[in-house]
Amino acid sequence: MILSRKLRTSFWNRWGNRILLTSGIFLFLFIILKGALVTSWGAGTNYQNFSVKTTVNVTNAYPEILNVSCFNGQAIILAAGSTMTVNCTVRLRDYNGWNDINMVNGTFYYYLNESDDPDDNNTHYTNTTCSQSSNDGQYLVNWTCSFNVWYYANNGTWRANVTANDSYAKTDNDYGNATISALLALNVTNVIDFGQLAVTETSTEAISANVTNFGNVPMNVSVYGFGGNDSTIGAGFAMLCAQRNITLPNERYDLSSATIYDDMTPITGSSVTIPGLKIEKQTLHDTLMTNSTYWRIHINVSTNPFGVCNGTVVFSAISP
Repeated sequence: MILSRKLRTSFWNRWGNRILLTSGIFLFLFIILKGALVTSWGAGTNYQNFSVKTTVNVTNAYPEILNVSCFNGQAIILAAGSTMTVNCTVRLRDYNGWNDINMVNGTFYYYLNESDDPDDNNTHYTNTTCSQSSNDGQYLVNWTCSFNVWYYANNGTWRANVTANDSYAKTDNDYGNATISALLALNVTNVIDFGQLAVTETSTEAISANVTNFGNVPMNVSVYGFGGNDSTIGAGFAMLCAQRNITLPNERYDLSSATIYDDMTPITGSSVTIPGLKIEKQTLHDTLMTNSTYWRIHINVSTNPFGVCNGTVVFSAISP
């Protein structure tokens, strides 16, 4: 059947452009796919393309630090008046084998400092001989970097910066964060000994009790007292004696050794902050931060005590 010229023209105007566009897309995809599809190495059909195998043997992989964690991720509470060992675990991987890593070193420092700063007990510690602790027998290994941190090291955020070295002298470097908590701690003279006194007598010499900051923050000090070594039995007394007792107001303190008994502050049975007694944080290793308190006692006739008397004064570190 022969279509009329008018009908052929109408059909082409309506569908011709779509047919040409569709044909062009199929032709484009055929050319691209014919050149791109490779099923194996070697010559393609009629040598229109040729696939070449590539290969390399990597003889050494860099060591990789996967994680750095200190004190099992917990906040670090330092040891009052002493050092505390802070262990930082370094998790590593080396595809040459776990034992290809032959050295790890590290620094532990306050976040406002830098890893290459000099060591300082307040802000910076170094370990050049970290030790291997465990491995999985293949690629993974743990090393431990230990730091002996002094009690007055700054509280706040710290960083453990570690470097791992392998047998090819290739290295990796990374760090992990840790937190050192604020430490309120003090040390005080062991005994306040007023010597020998008779009833109605007052100690003429003020006995010193030195208070030392054993923490890493400034502190104020509070005191309270009781008789003997039991706060329940000795409540209301400064000392329990072989016969009778000494009441609380008769034991007194001050910050000056020259203050007379009548002007000193009587100790109480509940904690009271000593006005003006603030002890700063230690910063130098050989310089303890210490302030002194001074004590006197009156043997009151009203209770008429006799014999050896003992009591307890409790000193407490508190935040300023």
